[in-house]
Amino acid sequence: MDNKKISIIGGGSAGAMTAYSLKKIFPDKNITIIESKTIPTIGVGESTLATINKWLGMLNIQDTDFMKECDASYKLSIRFEDFYQKGDKGFHYPFGLPTIDGNKAGLNDWYFKKILYPDTPNSDYARCMYSVMALVDENKITDDSLPNWNFKQNAGYQFDAIKFGNWLKKEFKKIGGKIEVGSIIKINQDNKGITSLYLDTHKQISADLYIDCSGFKSLLLGKTLKEPFESYSNILPNNSAWTTRLPYKNKKKELVTYTNCTAIENGWVWKIPLWSKMGTGYVYSDKYISDEDALKQFQKYLGEKDLEFKKLKMRNGVYQNIWVKNVCAIGLSAGFIEPLEGNGLLSIHEFIFQLLRALQRPIVSEFTKQNFNMYCKNFFDGFAEFVALHYALSIRTDTPYWQDIQKRHYPMETTVLRLNSDFQRAHTYRFNNYNYPVEAGVNCIGTGMNWYAADIVSLKYGLGIHNFDSLKWECQPCIDRLNTRKEEWKKSVKNCPSLLGYLKKHIYN
Repeated sequence: MDNKKISIIGGGSAGAMTAYSLKKIFPDKNITIIESKTIPTIGVGESTLATINKWLGMLNIQDTDFMKECDASYKLSIRFEDFYQKGDKGFHYPFGLPTIDGNKAGLNDWYFKKILYPDTPNSDYARCMYSVMALVDENKITDDSLPNWNFKQNAGYQFDAIKFGNWLKKEFKKIGGKIEVGSIIKINQDNKGITSLYLDTHKQISADLYIDCSGFKSLLLGKTLKEPFESYSNILPNNSAWTTRLPYKNKKKELVTYTNCTAIENGWVWKIPLWSKMGTGYVYSDKYISDEDALKQFQKYLGEKDLEFKKLKMRNGVYQNIWVKNVCAIGLSAGFIEPLEGNGLLSIHEFIFQLLRALQRPIVSEFTKQNFNMYCKNFFDGFAEFVALHYALSIRTDTPYWQDIQKRHYPMETTVLRLNSDFQRAHTYRFNNYNYPVEAGVNCIGTGMNWYAADIVSLKYGLGIHNFDSLKWECQPCIDRLNTRKEEWKKSVKNCPSLLGYLKKHIYN
């Protein structure tokens, strides 16, 4: 399959990110966005992970290039509250790498602290292992590096995804990209895939490769090519959301460096602080509550009724193949995972990266497409299973929704079980710097929800330790070091600017 002429169906954030990436990396290719003005854009992805910096860096996009245009702020962590149980006081999953330099047992040092001092809150884990928590706790920002944390690499963003897409489309046009405005009213195809698209403007568009960025509709991959869809409903419970925007009451306090996720009766609520306002939404399952009652729950939680609320229906899952014939899907048209980990844009730039690699070859073979499908499916499945972990480790039983989550069965082959099995086995390695898996933050989520790599039972059974006075004598220096380091990090950020002050000076000056 040749790929000199590429048409991208959809002008949302997925379409804009794909188009700009393709034109930037392959300036000689003919890249066109087909955008309908009658189809609303879904603003999923207002909160990113730090991995988006790899995509930005690849395209030489600086934070100062887009942040002011997109109502953006910085994000250093994700906070989870009431997922383990109501009133659990929450915990953080910070960005960057944990600091194990000088630790006696690698990432296990903290668990000895928890065993010997059981009243230590789980939230202390992130503060002892991740230097960036010193900034998060003080709501500060710095472009200096802390141990195992780098501002340019590890800070994510909280922004208006629709504005981000619009900014990218302007940049796309500047480098020679084309945007065709019109709605597709007819799709022609043969046994090789799509042959042409007919628009309501009476234009006929043909291309070598079509990128489906048409959102949940999946106009080409799902609706036209009839590719089978694989649901995640067996591991992820939610299928609906109400969203709105909140004005700030106290911007200095509410504009924080993290996304907050709070579990409530039938799902969870996110709060994403942007520069001018907060984005918020209630993700729930309509199996347990009607849309109307869910809206009332959401309004009660917010303490606000006089806002404009938008209802979304979503389908967790992914298509069996994402690149079929001459159609490749990116964004919601390929699959969706409820955005508990700020993953709305994650799959977009990961899939784009794999697409760019594939298109370096002058001819795209069936093997190339299969390789793309394998990587993207494995990535997507693994992340869905990681999101499912946030429910699997909960002990809430206060509503039928949470009671059913306690009964949910997880297939043996899923990452939900595999990663936690590896995580738990780490206790058998006592003082040899063994580092249990930290893929996708399993260590932070597990620890925050009382699922430890080492505990009293594992020490007694696995290592035969019964004399805890001896253990304290042996481990106390490690614990003292964690405590000292935490205080040193706190002191090191004392003179750093507040998030609000930094944004005013460097972005919104």
